[in-house]
Amino acid sequence: METKPLTRYLAELVGTFCLVLLGCSAAVIAGANSDGIAASGIGLLGISLAFGLSVVVMAYTVGPISGCHINPAISISMLAAGKLSFKDCAGYVISQCVGAIIASGVLYLLVSGKPGFTMGEYALGSNGWGDSYLGKYSMQSAFIAETVFTFIFLVVIYGTTAKRANPAMAGLAIGLALTLINLAAIPISGASVNPARSLGPALFAGGLALSQLWLFFVAPILGGLLAAGFWKAVMEQKETITKKTVEVHEDISINRT
Repeated sequence: METKPLTRYLAELVGTFCLVLLGCSAAVIAGANSDGIAASGIGLLGISLAFGLSVVVMAYTVGPISGCHINPAISISMLAAGKLSFKDCAGYVISQCVGAIIASGVLYLLVSGKPGFTMGEYALGSNGWGDSYLGKYSMQSAFIAETVFTFIFLVVIYGTTAKRANPAMAGLAIGLALTLINLAAIPISGASVNPARSLGPALFAGGLALSQLWLFFVAPILGGLLAAGFWKAVMEQKETITKKTVEVHEDISINRT
């Protein structure tokens, strides 16, 4: 029985909400040591795992309903690869953005309850670059990182969800891939690879986070489109060649007998 479009869109909203809330909360609330609580910060590894594990959990929760894109770069890449209709792509992207914005609003309510809280630059786990951001990397570095790492992420997604892949392991592999990407890219750009994940926090943070938001739409979408083209031109062709090769070998075996 086919799932109704509205149900799929709601699944994408909920999945993106959980990804952004859990991942950004880990970064903002638990990333560093809390006042009076020694060794309480989870650090770079913990934040990376929070994002990666959120994807794993959502993959097995909303994946059977919507495919668990929870990322506009993924949905647009799937549209380019012919795996998603334009109507569903639009519905997915809108739902993902709404879910991310709601999650950021909830995160704001959580952190604003701490005495002395102020909204600084790049608040709520916003992405960015430059002298005021984490590793102080340039815009060029941030753009390259977001493009290349989104490309890698989408190639993993295409590979683990291909017909010959083991579907039971797809969610775990995709989540681990996001964990690795976060480990590598957080100091550079905060490791977005997801326009919705960047949109929510930036709308609340304003300032530099909002002015730099364009990069976290353009670069991940570009990386996703490159991955779609690469997969269609190279990897799917390879699958076809492999199938034909198997058929040839089978014919040879039959003739020999």
